[in-house]
Amino acid sequence: MKKSLLTVAVVLGIASVSKAQTKIPPDIEKLLQKNTCLACHKVDTRLVGPAYVEVMKKKKYKPEQIVELIYKPNPKNWEGYPPMAALSNVPKDEALKIAKWITTLK
Repeated sequence: MKKSLLTVAVVLGIASVSKAQTKIPPDIEKLLQKNTCLACHKVDTRLVGPAYVEVMKKKKYKPEQIVELIYKPNPKNWEGYPPMAALSNVPKDEALKIAKWITTLK
């Protein structure tokens, strides 16, 4: 019985750690909401566009590359998804903050 409880505790602990890794910091969440990123993207779930963690799994982008893709999306990168609209209205400093956060995801 003690072994079962220990196993459950370990599993729950691992689950909470993995959830903590995908939590959006409040300042980044505000930028994602302001720039309508969350309408199509979630951290670890496919929505209209790929999940942010999938972006980093597919290719180890540098923040500057992600900023470039925000302004000039390349539909060939994500077959099976609708093409992303270019988001030229996102201020460059905000795009860079978002991009730096995306590169931290595993």
